[in-house]
Amino acid sequence: MLQYQIDRIDHQVSNDRSQTGVFLIGPLERGQATTLGNSLRRVLMGGLEGSAVTAVRIAGINHEYATIPGVREDVLDILLNCKQLSVNSRSEDLEIGRIVVSGPANIKAKDIQFSSQVEVVDGERPIATVNDGHNLELELHVERGIGYRPVDRHNEETSAIDLLQIDAVFMPITRVNFTIDETAVAEGGSTRERLKLELVTDGSTSPDDALAEAANQLIELFQPLATVSMVEEIPEEPEPAAEAQIPLEELNLSVRAYNCLKRAQVNSVSDLMGFSYEDLLEIKNFGSKSADEVIEALERI
Repeated sequence: MLQYQIDRIDHQVSNDRSQTGVFLIGPLERGQATTLGNSLRRVLMGGLEGSAVTAVRIAGINHEYATIPGVREDVLDILLNCKQLSVNSRSEDLEIGRIVVSGPANIKAKDIQFSSQVEVVDGERPIATVNDGHNLELELHVERGIGYRPVDRHNEETSAIDLLQIDAVFMPITRVNFTIDETAVAEGGSTRERLKLELVTDGSTSPDDALAEAANQLIELFQPLATVSMVEEIPEEPEPAAEAQIPLEELNLSVRAYNCLKRAQVNSVSDLMGFSYEDLLEIKNFGSKSADEVIEALERI
């Protein structure tokens, strides 16, 4: 199999702490670049686990269409700002962050108090603006998950009335693009390919770690196929019944019928069961009287 190299040719960190990584993978056989690019892109965009704000509680507010006295943003704006927060939770359990502010204040993501298990990636992201003489109390719920999870309105009705659910985007990868370039022609005239893969994360993970995790998921997916055995199991033949083991002598047949069956290599009842009435008549010197005798003997068993 052709050995290829993986080179990271670019790594950038933006002001919002999102990270961009560009990788070159090659040389590859024709078609392999497309296979790798499509597979990695699908896993990167929809298969990696991430963290997101899933619900917000605002003191004194019980629905998302309300306004808050002394706060510039309405509730929908605050929910949208919280939804866009980039967080990294290292806990599999629900984590809750809180903030209580007296105005005037410009609340940012870094002002939210989480446990040590939660890291706020972009601390400068705005949340709300509180005017002088007013207070704002927030509670944010952070969970881990995969992909996109819309609000379940049925479950929302059974939850606390003042807990505002948010459509959660757990995907730590925001964009993946890839292109394929042809490289030098190898011996025999075959063309090699090179995959250029660009991915952008929200800052909760690095491009290197995201690419490694996606590759490991693909390995786990294909590994069982490498051990598939196509050998068909041969069904065990059922053991013959005890009656079939009875020797021919115990049927007490006439000498003529017995001798004819012996010459036909019939030595037991099991051998005899393979013969129909017509088959018995085809045995040399075996007449209908002898066939009737055999049938009656079998019925007595």
